[in-house]
Amino acid sequence: MGQITRIHLNIYNALMLCTIIIGCSRENKNTPDKPNIVIFLMDDMGYGDISCYRKDATPTPNIDKLSEQGVLCTDFYVPTPYCAPSRTTLLTGRFPLRHGIVRNPAPDAGINDVGIKDSEVLLGEVLQETGYRTSCIGKWHMGHTPEFFPAKHGFDEYFGILYSNDMRPVQLIENMDTLMYPVDQSILTKTYTEKAIKFIRENKSSPFFLHLCHAMPHKPLAASKAFYTPETPDDLYADVISELDWSVSEVMKVLGEEGLLKNTIVIFMSDNGASYGGNVTPLKGKKATNWEGGVRVPFLIIYPEVLPSGTKINIPCWSPDIFPTLLSLADIAIPQEIILDGENITEILRGNQEEHKAIFTMSGTKINTIRKGDWKLFLEKPSFFMQIDLENWVDKRAPDGISIIAPSEQATPAQYPGVRPEYIPGVRYLFNISEDISEMKNQYEENSEIAIELESIYYEFLESLDQK
Repeated sequence: MGQITRIHLNIYNALMLCTIIIGCSRENKNTPDKPNIVIFLMDDMGYGDISCYRKDATPTPNIDKLSEQGVLCTDFYVPTPYCAPSRTTLLTGRFPLRHGIVRNPAPDAGINDVGIKDSEVLLGEVLQETGYRTSCIGKWHMGHTPEFFPAKHGFDEYFGILYSNDMRPVQLIENMDTLMYPVDQSILTKTYTEKAIKFIRENKSSPFFLHLCHAMPHKPLAASKAFYTPETPDDLYADVISELDWSVSEVMKVLGEEGLLKNTIVIFMSDNGASYGGNVTPLKGKKATNWEGGVRVPFLIIYPEVLPSGTKINIPCWSPDIFPTLLSLADIAIPQEIILDGENITEILRGNQEEHKAIFTMSGTKINTIRKGDWKLFLEKPSFFMQIDLENWVDKRAPDGISIIAPSEQATPAQYPGVRPEYIPGVRYLFNISEDISEMKNQYEENSEIAIELESIYYEFLESLDQK
């Protein structure tokens, strides 16, 4: 009797094993793979620095190709006109006053205690939990002491400079260790691209998230030998843009070679507006201002499975939308405990929705502007252009050939990137951005009822921030 029982048990186990194998096979066959995610994040790239946004820009045929394959957003915003708060918002979906990073950490200025909190849930962490391999390559700028490193906040791999490439010490970090110091910055774009390609090839069989955060075109500008043209010393910025365009082509090429393009979401954007040497035309202002030139950035997204190709969207959207949108496209639930400031903009990108909730930008600890629909209200008095003594202007973080290694030919304040914010009379400032993209005509007096409505939305938003 015992022998019969053992025989029956062996048969039962064999049948169960076959059932499990068949079941898993059916599940793998019938369940679509999670989409891969690639984010190209440029540093200080201006609205008019690429030719799909400005026809007379340095030609960027490979970046332009993304706009042909997907959606180009004409009115896309970041919450701050500088790095760290903007980058943290992208990965958390939360406004800076909610996630807590409102200024840039900087080792050479002794700002070492600013960084991402353990309580914040980053995009990479959510993706890791659902089986993604994750890599951050390039600039992090969400804290540079070990507790803030990418390897402890959602990334299986990290390679890059933890902060801006003009902050000393300029050193390359791999995971938790210093790999190189000092760094010849001419190798950065090429090296980051090679690392990205390696990550894609090694993880092509599982869903992956590649956060490729180029150092350029943040100063100091530098390009590899294949792109640097020292014989024409006034076009280093163009050399840098051309190499970034090449980088995009190389990454997209390997996605194509590995048969991954159809099932990969690709985003191309900048963390804020351009500084000297860049171009935000036709926008006013530059990086570090809350004029359009500081907070409105290029944004392209492709996902052939869901989004249309060759379309433009002019509905204002912003970087907090990236977190919920990507999770929705990947069919991943958003952790319920997170309060998000972004919204899922899939239907906006598909052309099926025409409204987006209000968008805010800030500087320091104050909210400076609100945009809703066509209208933008300055809640704080905007900064106007101040003349700079060009003869005596000195960049304290300029290349010195020792700790910051890059070409000596760098942009100066003489190369202002956008429309100069000359003084406009008024106490409060309201602009119709759809008609007045350069923010030249203050309409506060004749449209005060619109300003009052926007202020009401602003106060509601302030109240929501208390919920953290």
